[in-house]
Amino acid sequence: MGQSCARISCRYHERSSGQDRKCGYLNKAKMDVSFSAESIESIVPGDEFKEKFKKNHDITFYRRQRDAAVSQYFGSIETLVLTDRGASLEICQRDSQDRLSLQIWATQNGTVRVSIDELQPVKPRYHVSDVLVGEMRYEPLRVHWKREDSVCLTWGLGQYQLLVSFSPFKLEISCDGQEIVTLNPENKLYFETLQDPTRSSSNSCQGDENRCGLWKETFRQFEDVKANGPSSVGMDLSLHGFNHTYGLPEHADTLVLKDTSVSEAYRLYNLDVFGYDINSRLGLYGSVPVLIAHKPERTAGVFWLNASETLVDVKYNSEPNEDEDEPPGKKSKILPQTDVRWISESGTIDCFILLGPTPAQVFSQYAQLTGYQALPPLFSLGYHQCRWNYEDEADVKAVDAGFDSHSIPYDVIWLDIEHTDGKRYFTWDSKLFPNPAELQHHLQKKNRKLVVISDPHIKIDPDWPFYCEAKEGGHFVKNREGTVYEGTCWPGESSYLDFSSSKTRSWYARQFSLSKYEGSTESLFVWNDMNEPSVFNGPEQTMPKDAVHFGGWEHRELHNLYGFYQHMATFEGLLTRSGGTERPFILSRSFFAGSQRLGAIWTGDNVATWEYLKISIPMLLSLSLTGIQFCGADVGGFVQDPDPELLVRWYQAGALQPFFRGHSAKMTKRREPWLFGDEVTSAIRSAVQDRYCLLPYWYTLFHQAHTSALPPIRPLWVEFPRDTSTFAVENQYMIGRALLVCPVTDPGVTEVSVLLPGSDELWYDTNTAEVRKGARTLNLPVTLNTVPVFQRGGTVVPRRAGCGSSTADLQQHPITLTVALDTKGNADGFLYLDDGHSFSYRDQMQFCSRHFSMQAGRLVSSCAEDKGSFVSDDKVESVVILGLNSLKRKPKLKSGAAKTPVIHEFDVKRGVLTLTGLGLEIHKDWEIII
Repeated sequence: MGQSCARISCRYHERSSGQDRKCGYLNKAKMDVSFSAESIESIVPGDEFKEKFKKNHDITFYRRQRDAAVSQYFGSIETLVLTDRGASLEICQRDSQDRLSLQIWATQNGTVRVSIDELQPVKPRYHVSDVLVGEMRYEPLRVHWKREDSVCLTWGLGQYQLLVSFSPFKLEISCDGQEIVTLNPENKLYFETLQDPTRSSSNSCQGDENRCGLWKETFRQFEDVKANGPSSVGMDLSLHGFNHTYGLPEHADTLVLKDTSVSEAYRLYNLDVFGYDINSRLGLYGSVPVLIAHKPERTAGVFWLNASETLVDVKYNSEPNEDEDEPPGKKSKILPQTDVRWISESGTIDCFILLGPTPAQVFSQYAQLTGYQALPPLFSLGYHQCRWNYEDEADVKAVDAGFDSHSIPYDVIWLDIEHTDGKRYFTWDSKLFPNPAELQHHLQKKNRKLVVISDPHIKIDPDWPFYCEAKEGGHFVKNREGTVYEGTCWPGESSYLDFSSSKTRSWYARQFSLSKYEGSTESLFVWNDMNEPSVFNGPEQTMPKDAVHFGGWEHRELHNLYGFYQHMATFEGLLTRSGGTERPFILSRSFFAGSQRLGAIWTGDNVATWEYLKISIPMLLSLSLTGIQFCGADVGGFVQDPDPELLVRWYQAGALQPFFRGHSAKMTKRREPWLFGDEVTSAIRSAVQDRYCLLPYWYTLFHQAHTSALPPIRPLWVEFPRDTSTFAVENQYMIGRALLVCPVTDPGVTEVSVLLPGSDELWYDTNTAEVRKGARTLNLPVTLNTVPVFQRGGTVVPRRAGCGSSTADLQQHPITLTVALDTKGNADGFLYLDDGHSFSYRDQMQFCSRHFSMQAGRLVSSCAEDKGSFVSDDKVESVVILGLNSLKRKPKLKSGAAKTPVIHEFDVKRGVLTLTGLGLEIHKDWEIII
């Protein structure tokens, strides 16, 4: 659902005064609230709603750092200490007694970690937990050379160097003599040390505007009291030779990050923003503080591990290289450089530099820090049907039957908040859903699943055992006075579970057991929504920063982790429910670095317009680049009603994206695929069926993401890193390394422009098999039923020959291999198979991984990983070879010493050879001679 209160024409009634105010503008008031479909205005919010969110000038810690004079930090070689795991150094401002501890670590795989904290704080500062996986293996650093004002460190084979300058402090990282990244190049390192409020004279800012906001600040009617006073941190860095940067999700903005010199900085602060503006740097539902920089020779990354509100400024520079020996009149060489400044409200500086040098290595370096994408259960890669709300059990069964009667496959149907008893999660409305277990069994007979919503706000109801147990167990977030924090959300007055506590996460996880969650079965999965967290009457519609979590930590310290922690608790709940044998599926709206280990996310409350369809592509590519690879956008738009053409084009786009779910708000018209006439139904059916047929390829890509961190969808430049024409392309992308797709995102078009990269590449139109050379832009005719998809020469793509009604039916259909030859007549590809639902692939090596290779006229299937012991019943029934110039002999299947002719058809004009009737067992080696 995800719709926030601010765009609803509801009114809260404040008991203390009886005064009506629009929701979202009361702080800590006790209210009654009721919502109905009739009270909802199906309108994207206007300026009044958007004014509730801060602009850069409203953020005092950001303003304070931006306006501060340059203040240099200095170090001393006398404080340098080398250990078997890294190096440490003390730095401080010249006239300050506050000393900082700088620590430097390096890994063999090309990652440098730089951490800065107070040397002797009055109290510990917050350090992010649970995001990094395992213990990092750091290399010993050694001194390469040293001088009075600097020291050069190196490690491993010595290709990387760390130059630490002391006066002022600066850190340069280079490889083979080429500078890659410089930290603190403009002396913008900023670190506000914690103060004792009982001793500080800064507690008041009366008569001193410069002090305002240090200990207390007000935004609109909300007062934020800072227990530790000012505690912001920040640092600048320069990326040398780079003028394209990516990442920093989640924003509804372009793929390439914009220069923010004269505009709003990129804000990382998880917020419930309904109908968010496009081309905006306002933080949305999740935050991943990862920036990727790319140039033809190298890809690098920066991971800023801080969970408090963070703003990032980006400035692109291409300054002439001043060379005194340059002949007069000769143009100076332009040296690109990107300057990035990170500013966080609190915490410490913990910065990871990912040195690549290839895109794949950067992805791997980041995944080794925060974890790899979870391998999803196969059903979750199918189509999901969702609505706020399907009315009752009969409605769910009717929609389920509608997919069957219209021959449209799907795997999951979803229930929003109205399925509960008065917005009490883990319950069912006894009138609308009197037999939930029977409903799940009805779906499970067709191998389909049910997903229900579970939000973090808990209705305040002393008669509800769940609420009482949570309160008595100390599982709620507290306010600054030490009592349970109360805010408003869908149930009205609510308390919010404190998922930062491992005790609370364990308690919450136990609620998903079949014995506690009445009406649930093992085919029930979960959707975490509103977990930024959304608080209708809170500042910026979220939790106050001075709310208090377990351990006494203010909410400001860990705000961006809140949804991550609920996602984690839900994951643990479903994992425990199955005894650790079955892969969970959980969709979360809010996320942080590391959320990829837990499941899927989506882009929130979008709108049924062409602009939102178009922006979904760069949004999902940005997420994929930063590890959040199981991602999608609501097909058709969450609010407003799409016209039939837009709905078709959105289904076609969604079918080519990782997470594929149709969703709509209850004030919109029903939009099941068969409600718009035969032409629309046919087009949607074709898009969904094509998705199901391609699932062997998608599943293989997700296994690669799970083991190597390669994103299933990726910008063109990832595959063509030296082709500068691809660096800013955001309307088309690669699915794996084999398929280039260009969804149609404009109305009424009969032709689209498609860039085919690579001067030595061949591209095959999957609709016609027509081959095109790369390094060109093609104007391709399209109809309502077609979307441009090209298979890259040199690849093999596995598909199912049919799809059935759900992913469980796929095994009934044999596999077809499409072999697209490159300019040398070669191709290769992979297929990964397992049982599709359990952890047996991991624990018992129950998987099958095959490598297909076409060379010198021989197509060979061989084992790609001999540890796998999964024996599949699947068979390769047919092979289609594209780009074959001639057929000199009859194709034969080689088995041992024997060679058996195979049924074949060769289309000379199109250069397509089709082999049928093969019946080759997928887990066995075989060879076909062409």
